[in-house]
Amino acid sequence: MNLLSFETSQTMLDLLHINSSRYEKVPLPTSLGRILAQDIVALYNDPQFPTASMDGYAVLYEDLHAGSITIVGENPAGSDEKRALNYGECIKTFTGAMMPHGADTLIQIENVSVEDDKIIINEKVAKGSSVRPIGEGFKTGDVLIEKGTKIGFAEIGVMAALNNVMVKVSPRPRVAVIATGSEILDLGENSKNPSQIRSSNNYTLAALFESAGAEVVQLGTVGDEKESIMKSFENALSSADILVSTGGVSVGDYDFVKDIVPRLGAEIVFKGVAIKPGKHIIVAQKEGKFIVSLPGFAYSSTVTAVLYVLPLIAKMLGKEKAYSVVEAKLAEDFTKRSKLTEFTACNVSVEDGQYFVDFKDKKVGSSAILTNLLNESALMISGEDDKDLSKDTFVNVILLNNF
Repeated sequence: MNLLSFETSQTMLDLLHINSSRYEKVPLPTSLGRILAQDIVALYNDPQFPTASMDGYAVLYEDLHAGSITIVGENPAGSDEKRALNYGECIKTFTGAMMPHGADTLIQIENVSVEDDKIIINEKVAKGSSVRPIGEGFKTGDVLIEKGTKIGFAEIGVMAALNNVMVKVSPRPRVAVIATGSEILDLGENSKNPSQIRSSNNYTLAALFESAGAEVVQLGTVGDEKESIMKSFENALSSADILVSTGGVSVGDYDFVKDIVPRLGAEIVFKGVAIKPGKHIIVAQKEGKFIVSLPGFAYSSTVTAVLYVLPLIAKMLGKEKAYSVVEAKLAEDFTKRSKLTEFTACNVSVEDGQYFVDFKDKKVGSSAILTNLLNESALMISGEDDKDLSKDTFVNVILLNNF
């Protein structure tokens, strides 16, 4: 079996044409976690006028040397202050209020005492103290939030401040997930014999894809019967943008998926990649929709879903990248197990701004050990040309905690 290199498969995936220009408008409060389909641009300065950043008295800086200044009124936040200060005058001004015309400094309440209609200067301040200048927060034309950003609490707040009632977001890609295999038991099903195993793949992948911003159609399990698999796949493609299956892609007598995908009229983009785990992966395309058929082992299917499904979801959402890759230093020696590009579950820590990798409590075994991904684990990448790696070697690591 001729296997593509990992790098070549990723390039081919990246070159796939996907329409990411679609958008829908949603109310701002419901946009949390969605992906922006527009740049958020400032239409005005913030603030639009010099503004008090504390409670105090608006003054002309030169008057602070006089020792006392006459109070001529108050200026609450939100008032349309039109008075202009003359020398020797001050106006009590509250946080968020527009500075009176002519005033260039605000002296805080704590720095003065009040006697009759005057303030007595107890402690001077610098010129411009406690005054927010025009455009301190942002200026007209500034791109405040870029298209492709995942909307969090700060983005919500900034857009609310800009009065963005409705927000353009990318539609959630619909991803159908199905596990194949006669040995698979779905949740709640009773076991008929000890050789059957509980399905976890479809639930693991559904959670993974939802965390990446997709809408998931959970199709459960289907046995190793060609016609049943064929019908399930056809139904899934009728409503989903991406169909993801697990199992049936290897070379066994009951591995039917590899034969069914072409029968669906799908064009095979690539089949077989020199990676561990997951070398039997299939990626296919049919009329703008995609089929990604993954291995059946739990760890293997999860890793390959990160590598090959998340990038498709990211492209459909208009995101720049599907996951973050960081450089880390090995905290212990690493023994490579194959001549393929390997993705090894690891622990990541940060010390003095440097990432470190270790393999404490990570089990070495088959591609079925999903527990290796517990406790905020990551995936260390070792290339085809890499051999055993010594402690303090720098490696690339895929972070799995923020898609």
